Amino acid sequence: MNTNRNENRFFLDIHAIQILPPSNVNRDDTGSPKTAVYGGVIRARVSSQSWKRAMRTYFLDEMGKDMGVRTVHVTKYVADFIMEKDPSISEEKAFKMAENILKLAGLSLTKGDTKALFFIGSKQAENLAEAAISGEKDKDKLSRMLSSEPAIDIALFGRMVADSKTLNEDASAQVAHAISTHGVQTEFDYYNAVDDLRPEDQSGAAMLGNIEFNSSTLYRYANVAVHNLMDQLGDKEKAIDTAKLFIEAFANSMPTGKSNTFANQTLPQLLMVNIRQDRPVSLVTAFENPVKAKGGNAEPSIVRLLEEEKKVEKFARKPVCSLIVTMDDDISLPEWAEEEGSLYDLLDEFGKRAEELL
Repeated sequence: MNTNRNENRFFLDIHAIQILPPSNVNRDDTGSPKTAVYGGVIRARVSSQSWKRAMRTYFLDEMGKDMGVRTVHVTKYVADFIMEKDPSISEEKAFKMAENILKLAGLSLTKGDTKALFFIGSKQAENLAEAAISGEKDKDKLSRMLSSEPAIDIALFGRMVADSKTLNEDASAQVAHAISTHGVQTEFDYYNAVDDLRPEDQSGAAMLGNIEFNSSTLYRYANVAVHNLMDQLGDKEKAIDTAKLFIEAFANSMPTGKSNTFANQTLPQLLMVNIRQDRPVSLVTAFENPVKAKGGNAEPSIVRLLEEEKKVEKFARKPVCSLIVTMDDDISLPEWAEEEGSLYDLLDEFGKRAEELL
């Protein structure tokens, strides 16, 4: 992300307070819910990779195209486009054509596969398929095809290629690990399953096990350098629409870990979108001292978050605007907050502000 000072900068900060009931949406290699120590206590944690995956899935469900694919089987992906454009080409020949064109573009392949997952956009793959069919041999031109017209998720989340730095794509978005605003303890669910066809003279369970879980009130944060996004996508309206979709996906997506077991399908209690022209600012510092509420943690977490927004103005400039949606009508919002009736009202207002500022 480029944060060099210039008058055309446009940063989008997204903050959310969200309750998760007993759940295990993101687990480590032992099956335990991920955690982190912050402020001297153990917090629930959901990794940024986990939530970005959920957001990319939301993008795909909403758009259906113009999305990236992360795969080692990139040759087959391009070969499928070749056969789609020219059905007379056999699968074997299309695979060889795709392999040759990708190597000319700068990718290192072994039996058609990359060493690591490669992020490629549908438009990039389509352009390379057309180049393969036409017999294009210009390496620089082919390399540009693999770098230009990135899919929106590639522009947002970036692409790193160790073997060819020219194919790298800087991310215009940053997503933080979500952490609980309070300390947590991991709990254990002991379960058993009965064999439905068990003989009547037998007793006991057919299967026993344990599932670890916790419950939490999360602080979630992400940002987008919308001016960088516009440069990457090459179109103002597309950049605004992508930023709006990013906000929507941030609010509505949910990692799927153990979701069938816990049905933890919640939405944010509060969503705050700040438009800034100086730099992105996380408000996680509001929770370095963990919330210790007698009742629920959501309301005091929201109060802490809004208080921290004003505190950071001792260092950062005041946001151009702060758009807020909250589920709790009893919470008194500060005068600087612009309350929106729904997420979709917020998206409309954000679109209007973006049109004026970009």
